[in-house]
Amino acid sequence: MTSDDATPVEIEPGVYEHFKGMRYEVFGTARHSETEEVFVSYRTLYGEHSFWVRPIAMFTEHVERDGYSGPGSVASSSAFRQIPDAAEPWLHDVTASACADA
Repeated sequence: MTSDDATPVEIEPGVYEHFKGMRYEVFGTARHSETEEVFVSYRTLYGEHSFWVRPIAMFTEHVERDGYSGPGSVASSSAFRQIPDAAEPWLHDVTASACADA
């Protein structure tokens, strides 16, 4: 997949943390059927665990907000960073349960 500027961008499925501290489970990328814009598909790991999509350019952008200017974290150049081996041991159980219910 590519971002709007045609730079190849790969988003690995997994748990990501936004620069403000909230966590999200990323499923991967998808392309809009009419515009071919690339989106990241994810769900929140808080509240109602709702499902969302966000343009890949927004997911990988440099952050300048609320007096903060820089990457989403020291380990990332974007607003989101992947959390290897996330500390949510229930995550796989919830995902498996949701798939079984579908």
